[in-house]
Amino acid sequence: MHALKKAQTRLAELEQNLLKRSLRTTTSPCTPHPTVDGRTLKAFCSNDYLGFANHPDLIVALAEGAKLYGTGSGASHLISGHSIAHAKLEEALASLQAPFIPHARALFFCTGYLANLSAITALASLENESASSTTIYSGKLNHASLIDGVRLATAQTKANTVIFDHHDLLDLERKLASDTAALKLIVTDGVFSMDGDLAPVTELLALAEQYDALLIVDDAHGFGVLGESGCGILEALQLHSARLIYIGTLGKAAGISGAFICGESTLIEYILQKARPYIYSTATPPAIAHALLRSLQLITSAEGKQRRQQLSHLITTWQTDMVFSSWQKMSSTTAIQPIILGENKIALAVAQHLADAGYWIPAIRPPTVPAGSARLRVTFSASHTITELRELISTLQQIELTVLASNAQ
Repeated sequence: MHALKKAQTRLAELEQNLLKRSLRTTTSPCTPHPTVDGRTLKAFCSNDYLGFANHPDLIVALAEGAKLYGTGSGASHLISGHSIAHAKLEEALASLQAPFIPHARALFFCTGYLANLSAITALASLENESASSTTIYSGKLNHASLIDGVRLATAQTKANTVIFDHHDLLDLERKLASDTAALKLIVTDGVFSMDGDLAPVTELLALAEQYDALLIVDDAHGFGVLGESGCGILEALQLHSARLIYIGTLGKAAGISGAFICGESTLIEYILQKARPYIYSTATPPAIAHALLRSLQLITSAEGKQRRQQLSHLITTWQTDMVFSSWQKMSSTTAIQPIILGENKIALAVAQHLADAGYWIPAIRPPTVPAGSARLRVTFSASHTITELRELISTLQQIELTVLASNAQ
């Protein structure tokens, strides 16, 4: 069969280029010490930034939700799957973003991927008079879900797409200034998932205001972590505008599953009416929404604040104490701390050295990151201790010396 032979060829190419990926199976909860393929490892690779994924309160809340609402929703939101649990969660999420978005309303989604596809494709369809009536400005280092959302929107609406570098806003401004499209969408991550740096959202919003654009911010790695109350990057930067479309993930710092879009109520109503992933997907089980209500309480509580302080302590310690002789450490102020190694071969070798030492930090390779920038994506959880972090730092420094000595031979 032709397709089978082609698949075998493509898999062999991935193997040859050190780009083939493999699954690892855990048999424990998401913690800093998971059991992976039968071994207990020290994990610095999950997005459970606040350590809520195995929080006893959330375990109880999820079981309580199942008792109240059963195990499934039965249909899409617009058929019969929209539970009171979903409605309460959306009201709570909108309330958290209300200081930053006037007339805020939220929609809950199964995943962040679906939320991003929905927001971009629906809003890009607002102006459909001609192929040149809409321009989507997409950040060069945006997450795959944003990239795919832009591609799908472009295919559906014939919108123009412009890729911009968030480090060069003068170039973006020049492009906006010469753009005659009736509708302009600026799309960006809030925290870039592979570099850990923050998007210049304040400056992007100023450009959106000046050139009559909407600003879509995917704050997957900021919600729960950034801001005094954990409400995300809008709170951290104290922004306020009806032009903001805020997307938050609930499977990372919130510790459970799902995502949401929050924006001015009219825009959210339009997304509800036009977003195909929302209209044609079975709603998330209401038990999940019920547990997420408890998660939001934890995020904004004194405990949530204490966990963000612990996370900040870990980040500061890493930035101060992690010194390499040749490897590149990024100047990130978030829980995402990449180590740039360059070649796939080196990244895989370092990941294996770490595995041998009892750590779980997989190598990140293209196409997740640009060619030549393979790396370790070290991530912190508030459940990590300073002692554990310092042990990791010592181990990495020893591995660097080992790898450099091996390469010198």
